[in-house]
Amino acid sequence: MKLPVALVSSMALAALLLGCRTPTRAADLSRAVVVVPEGLSPRETKAVEMLRDEIQKRTEIELPLVPKWPEGDAAVIAVGPASLVETFAGPLAADLAGDKDLPAEGFRIRTRGAQLAIAGNDERGVLFGIGYLLRHLKMTHQAIALPEALDVTTAPAYPLRGHQLGYRPKTNSYDAWDLDQWEQYYRDLAVFGTNAIELIPPRSDDAATSPHFPRPQIEMMEGMSRLADEYGLVVWIWYPALDKDYGNPETVEFALKEWETVYKRLPRIDAIFVPGGDPGHTEPAHMMNLLEKQTALLREYHPDAEMWLSPQGFTTEWMQEFKGLLEQEPEWLAGIVFGPQVRPGLPELRKLVPERYPIRRYPDITHSRQSQYPVPDWDLAHALTSAREPINPRPTGQATIFRVLQPYAIGFLTYSEGCNDDVNKFVWSGLGWDPEKPVIEILREYSRYFLGPALTDDFAQGLLALERNWQGALLTNDEVYQTLARFQDMEAAAGLELMKNWRFQQALYRAYYDAYVRARLIYETDLEARAMDQLRQAEAIGALEAMDKAEAILARADQRVATDWRDRVFELADALFESIRMQTSVGKYKAISVGRGATLDTVDVPLNNRPWLEQRFAALREESVEAERLAGIEEIVDWTNPGPGGFYDDLGKLHAQPHLVVGPGFERDPAFLESSHTGFAGFGPMRTSWKDHAEAMLDGTLKMRYENLDPEASYKMRVVYAGDDAEKPMRCVAGDDIEIHPYITRKRPIAPVEFDIPREATKSGTLELTWHGPKGIGSNGRNVQVSEIWIIKK
Repeated sequence: MKLPVALVSSMALAALLLGCRTPTRAADLSRAVVVVPEGLSPRETKAVEMLRDEIQKRTEIELPLVPKWPEGDAAVIAVGPASLVETFAGPLAADLAGDKDLPAEGFRIRTRGAQLAIAGNDERGVLFGIGYLLRHLKMTHQAIALPEALDVTTAPAYPLRGHQLGYRPKTNSYDAWDLDQWEQYYRDLAVFGTNAIELIPPRSDDAATSPHFPRPQIEMMEGMSRLADEYGLVVWIWYPALDKDYGNPETVEFALKEWETVYKRLPRIDAIFVPGGDPGHTEPAHMMNLLEKQTALLREYHPDAEMWLSPQGFTTEWMQEFKGLLEQEPEWLAGIVFGPQVRPGLPELRKLVPERYPIRRYPDITHSRQSQYPVPDWDLAHALTSAREPINPRPTGQATIFRVLQPYAIGFLTYSEGCNDDVNKFVWSGLGWDPEKPVIEILREYSRYFLGPALTDDFAQGLLALERNWQGALLTNDEVYQTLARFQDMEAAAGLELMKNWRFQQALYRAYYDAYVRARLIYETDLEARAMDQLRQAEAIGALEAMDKAEAILARADQRVATDWRDRVFELADALFESIRMQTSVGKYKAISVGRGATLDTVDVPLNNRPWLEQRFAALREESVEAERLAGIEEIVDWTNPGPGGFYDDLGKLHAQPHLVVGPGFERDPAFLESSHTGFAGFGPMRTSWKDHAEAMLDGTLKMRYENLDPEASYKMRVVYAGDDAEKPMRCVAGDDIEIHPYITRKRPIAPVEFDIPREATKSGTLELTWHGPKGIGSNGRNVQVSEIWIIKK
């Protein structure tokens, strides 16, 4: 329908007038004074010091500190506690006057032109009010601007918002940080509302020392506790009970003396969290007895400190014992921690635990596979190269993990192994303050504050793009190259200071790394397809010649592709070690192991079946009979062929498992306690199809469903049980109770096994298969694992 000409003209005029509106003028704070009242506490004074320091770092402007509101319209940033608002807030004091019953850690901000005042409800409220301002300022060289007026009254939704910061060898960067770096990181986190940190004692499940340590662990622990106290941050300690027999009084006495050295040395301890497992493995009754004694000793040095416990790694039997002990409601126990390897899920745990005990979360934000919250349906190429502990911004995924389960807990201290999960920390802190805050807004604040206003949206969008790099099949994910192009544009425009910024370096590293891995995957996938074409000629040209030609094609992978991207990855690895001591290689940077963030050491691992094929070729060349060699080649070429009327699934690959029953999925079940998910295990010369699998956790089952089978035919199942625990048995049934096989352990060396399927299971034309693992397991909870399956029509 055409609009009348007059209406079109009116709309055009209105649009023109709207476009000509003068935008809201930013308040210029470049010459502001900072007004603070007399009587600030040392922590409030520290917060003001942070404000001035962080502004000066970004602008080279040192804002003067004055005790009174200046006359006239001079630019002002006034800061203080709500109790003193009349003494520092000048004409804004009336707007800031409010109820006396103010929520803990909250603050109010009011502005009038280039004048603003922050009134904190308490000491941390002052700190977090300053943090809010810093996140919203536009700071460039010799210029400070507030783009929009602020009228803010806010307080955190959750009282506990923290992160584990472990100074120990296992981490991929923390072990090289000294106190100046720790103080900066405390500041960074506090700006986004973090109110707690968690330390790790000198003895844990770790090496005794690190080549990167700038000082002994107990000395660093003491310094980190003191620094946290100076900023008013809550200090937790993750303290594992490592010894074997706490039923032995001598072991308990040893533990009391060992832990007491930490109690004595640290100036601040607010709470201790003892995991029930991983590491340690202590029966609940003995654990409770130990911790009751430890609590009494702890309070001799820190009278208000609390003791918390997680049932991590407990079996069903131990959980029942633990439940009985909790029902006695011991006074010394302050709360329960829900972390990795805890059964049941958090909603069920909340029902099980007496109401008097709050639950705190300990979410794993640092690992991408074999973890509490693995990347859903991660592509095998990413899993092999990036491995378990890469640079892993997962902003929308972390928001899902937070929002699905956080209402059952009072807050969180996340599980972190280094700065690889930096973005994830800030997403959690932001949502811990305001669970409804859009993730993109958290990322924009992160980008503006840490990289500068010019990258506010571009870098935020880039972080979302990095997360999408890990979604779906890498082979067909064209956006990986688009993501690199985004970052290359930012890189080309970056000045020297931005190029030295470790957060910018991390994002560049991931963008180049992902693109290089995809280029290799495309190349090596094509090489394997060409090699298979040669093997199909074996009958015509002979088995030995076919294998020689196929092997020569596969060897072309040694001629690297995208070498400029690879070179840039190595350059950025150097830059990251220089800027933040990030250890991306065991050999070059002395990372503790390849799986601990040493992604440089796995950047070139084979992404196709070349190692397995070369192994098979070597074995077939030993055969003296040509028919045997040809039969072996035919098996290779037809590996995935289920035959006429059959079905094949390569479990663990999103695009190749059409018969897998997934369940609720990540959006509703991010820990996959009721859903199947992709797991990974195995390295070396094995088929790529054996390096990933579909997996069920704890007492969950794995299900597959087939339709349109021939009701008159007979079928058999060929299956590969790879996975990471050959001794863990599995049982397979069809329908409700038609047994395909009883509980069996997994064949080693890995190879297919076959079982007949009773006609009763397929006579309806539909086949439903279910795998069960042992019930009531503890430890990491990984249970049923199936890698490949063929349903073959006889």
